[in-house]
Amino acid sequence: MTDHKIKVLVAEDSAIIRMFLVHLLESDPQICVIGAVGDGQAAVDFVNQEKPDVVLMDIHMPHMDGFEATRRIMQTRAVPIVICSAAANARDLVISFQAMEAGAIACIETPYGREQGDFDATAAHLLETVKLMSEVKVVRRSAYSRPPSAPAAHPSQYTSTRIKLIGIGASTGGPPVLQTILASLPRDFPVPLLVVQHIARGFMAGMAEWLNHTTGRQIHIASYGTYPLPGHAYLAPDDFHMGIDADSRIVLTREEPENHLRPSVSFLFRSLAEACGPGALGILLTGMGQDGAAELRLMKDKGAITIAQDQESSAVYGMPGVAVALGGATHVLAADKIADALAALIHQKNDLSRS
Repeated sequence: MTDHKIKVLVAEDSAIIRMFLVHLLESDPQICVIGAVGDGQAAVDFVNQEKPDVVLMDIHMPHMDGFEATRRIMQTRAVPIVICSAAANARDLVISFQAMEAGAIACIETPYGREQGDFDATAAHLLETVKLMSEVKVVRRSAYSRPPSAPAAHPSQYTSTRIKLIGIGASTGGPPVLQTILASLPRDFPVPLLVVQHIARGFMAGMAEWLNHTTGRQIHIASYGTYPLPGHAYLAPDDFHMGIDADSRIVLTREEPENHLRPSVSFLFRSLAEACGPGALGILLTGMGQDGAAELRLMKDKGAITIAQDQESSAVYGMPGVAVALGGATHVLAADKIADALAALIHQKNDLSRS
């Protein structure tokens, strides 16, 4: 019976890759491919007639690309959309993140055959992502626009010491939340931000470029030994843990993965707890699993302010949910309230430093 299987639509312009993806997906007994189309318009039409549980969406397709197809689907009959791209060049990568801004909830690398060096891991990740994303509740976008800014938080809502560094951890659904936070911070925001975002290998450069274009903030892929600058954001590079040393310089290391991940949010948060104590601030955003949850509690125990994204605004309430359950969050906030909270905390810190 297919009634209890996860129904997937594959949208991919290459007939060979499309057939391969269908074969790979149907190798999992929990998945049933109910459609395979070669362009974005066909994907939109299919979703309007048959509602799949997940759409696996390519970027470059004739008649309508994956970004526009995602935008239209999310405005008319929203379903979980996973961008599946070969990450061939910077332009493709930026379009992938534009699709996430339009409502896609994950971005993964396309497995293309056994000659691919890490094919088994890439294929397993695709199957796992499709199954997990089928359970995500998405909502229709009435218009393609960023969420409105939340009312500014009043500084008296928060307590703070001198905040020197902010650490942010995110996974599934994280890129558009990061974009909202970074774009909403004041231009003269005076604290560096260190970010670990779980994303498929090869996509980080595109994410950095997309955030640079859409947030008005300086975004960097972190380099070893850098002193992070006020208001700049530093993304952990592929396959490197990122932390901070006693001299407040960025440290990159290829130590063993934590929670099967490298970079790991746990590594970053533990580093901030040890190096900065109450001078750090930790934020754990949407994502599957529990990476960073215990270490957010460690930061809190060391005197740091800690923020977890709330369940309603999280695509996947795994990482922040575990942190809240562990008592690791000083504040639990909706995605569009986090930037205002940070501005309030820093404002109060400045007031305290003048007193």
